[in-house]
Amino acid sequence: MEYTSARGATWREAAKRAGRVLLPRRRRPGWSLLVPLIALLAGLLMTTTAHTAAGTALRDDRGPELTRLIEERRKQVAAGEAQAASLRADIDAQTGAQAGSDSGIAEQRARANALKQEAGFTALHGPGLTVRLDDAPRRPDGSVPAGADVDDVVVHQQDVQSVVNALWAGGAEAMTIMDVRVISTSAVRCVGNTLLLHGQVYSPPFVVKAIGDPNAMRRALEVSDGVLAFADAARLWGLGYDVSTQGDITVPAYSGSVDLDHAQVAG
Repeated sequence: MEYTSARGATWREAAKRAGRVLLPRRRRPGWSLLVPLIALLAGLLMTTTAHTAAGTALRDDRGPELTRLIEERRKQVAAGEAQAASLRADIDAQTGAQAGSDSGIAEQRARANALKQEAGFTALHGPGLTVRLDDAPRRPDGSVPAGADVDDVVVHQQDVQSVVNALWAGGAEAMTIMDVRVISTSAVRCVGNTLLLHGQVYSPPFVVKAIGDPNAMRRALEVSDGVLAFADAARLWGLGYDVSTQGDITVPAYSGSVDLDHAQVAG
């Protein structure tokens, strides 16, 4: 005899339904293949990350390491310049010794000495101008002025070049950047907001000193498009721009290499 529920289902049908609810459903065949594959890919990713990190934290700031490399390179450049200066002194000494007994060498040496001042190989002093360029100060929270971006509030390579070119055009007889003598073959390069000159790195403010007629050089600065653009930015964004007259400026002799990597004839 079978008992029937109020809804007309027998106890056997009710038991079958209960069994379907209690028993777990059969897994789909696809998942049984994907789970090992996902585990394999995760293991491969972890192995690759460990190999790349080489025992270090990938998210660590590499700033200190970069600073150390820059400082090491700066010391190497300074050592190389000191060695080059020593070798040039030895050559001059040997040339001077030979000039005493060789009229040809003596003649060429006298000719070279006559051109040293014009070429920048002698120290000079006299009246002139000092031009100072600096980044705009950041706000306490590190932000830049409203309407400006990061490039608007730093000194760029073309800003320094514009000042240097204007001073030469105004009749500068000798010039230094960051107290380093610059000559016709000197190149001004900027890396970020730092200045690269003769293998050395300098941070702002950038100071340019020039010996010559102060009034003539001021007029040259005031008509230079590049300098005027920087002066406008200084008024707008707060960059530093200052021109001052000096009664006596001393510039050292140039002591770097005069070798050219390349040259181009102006059209």
